Amino acid sequence: MTDSIRRRLAGIRCFLLDMDGTFYLGDRLIEGSLDFLQALEKTGRDAYFLTNNSSKSASAYVEKLTRMGVQPRFREQVITSGHAAAHYCLEKYPGGKGYLLGNAMLEAELTAMGLHFTQDDPDYVLVAFDTTLDYAKMCCVCDHIRAGKPYIATHPDFNCPTETGFVPDMGAIMAFIEASTGRRADVILGKPHAGIIREAQTRTGYPIEAMAMVGDRLYTDVATGVNHGMTGILVLSGEATMADVAVSDVKPDLIFDRLADMIPYL
Repeated sequence: MTDSIRRRLAGIRCFLLDMDGTFYLGDRLIEGSLDFLQALEKTGRDAYFLTNNSSKSASAYVEKLTRMGVQPRFREQVITSGHAAAHYCLEKYPGGKGYLLGNAMLEAELTAMGLHFTQDDPDYVLVAFDTTLDYAKMCCVCDHIRAGKPYIATHPDFNCPTETGFVPDMGAIMAFIEASTGRRADVILGKPHAGIIREAQTRTGYPIEAMAMVGDRLYTDVATGVNHGMTGILVLSGEATMADVAVSDVKPDLIFDRLADMIPYL
């Protein structure tokens, strides 16, 4: 078994690491996460942080990783579902204006990337993980979607892990929208969908077969790996449990309790 795991990891040159529930929980670093990055450095491998959480900008994640002691080489390598959504909208609706359901820091980041937003008669609707969500916002976004505007979502996660449990995430917001409008998102960019894979390939430059996706969710993280030709690795430090694995259609290529448990096999 040890040799089999080593062989599976031998060709992986770049690890795409989920953040919430994989590298940290809330503001608490998961034990051994920094040791794992050091092991990658020693063995000539690379790592990028790939998160579906679109409630924050990449710079906010960089600041958090800095506080946690992540070295500069790795902490600047953050890819979010917001990035994937921005590049999709720029390509699909050049010069268009969108309605954004999202936090102010995400709006600032996407505006800096070249997107333009409006409250009235948008060309498309972009729904992100908005932790400032209120009823007025939900009414507005549902009005635009009910009117038939193209509906783009950053990611599908139902819950976001925290130190004390879970909070509702994008999947819950989309369920509210569907219940009111009868519509599902036309396009979802985040894990396990192809948009964020294109974003990761563009950013990293690595071929698919040299990459592994590591995370704590079967239906997003692991599915991203196994459905797109990467190695899909589950860590049991966040949402998914072995009981979930037993009943899931998504089967990880490898399973570890936490990131640090991979170190002996690198």
